[in-house]
Amino acid sequence: MKIVAICGAGVGTSGILKVNAERALGRLDIDADVTASDVAGVAVAAADAQVILTSPELVAHIGKTNADVVVINNYFDLEEITQKLDTALG
Repeated sequence: MKIVAICGAGVGTSGILKVNAERALGRLDIDADVTASDVAGVAVAAADAQVILTSPELVAHIGKTNADVVVINNYFDLEEITQKLDTALG
């Protein structure tokens, strides 16, 4: 399974979201490959992804995708990330 965390530049906040998504997946005992990307490269990065994690502001920039788009409001809230990943993957 592939999950892509995206932010505007693909460096800082997507990296934070990637790490916290990996922690949440560990709690859920789900094995997945989590990568970080910027919004400009999301089409390539998420071409074979099942889930895209992003902020509310970037949803409109994702474009057409077969992945489930999961909006994360607080990239530091492990409970929110865990719950939303559980819903998306469960």
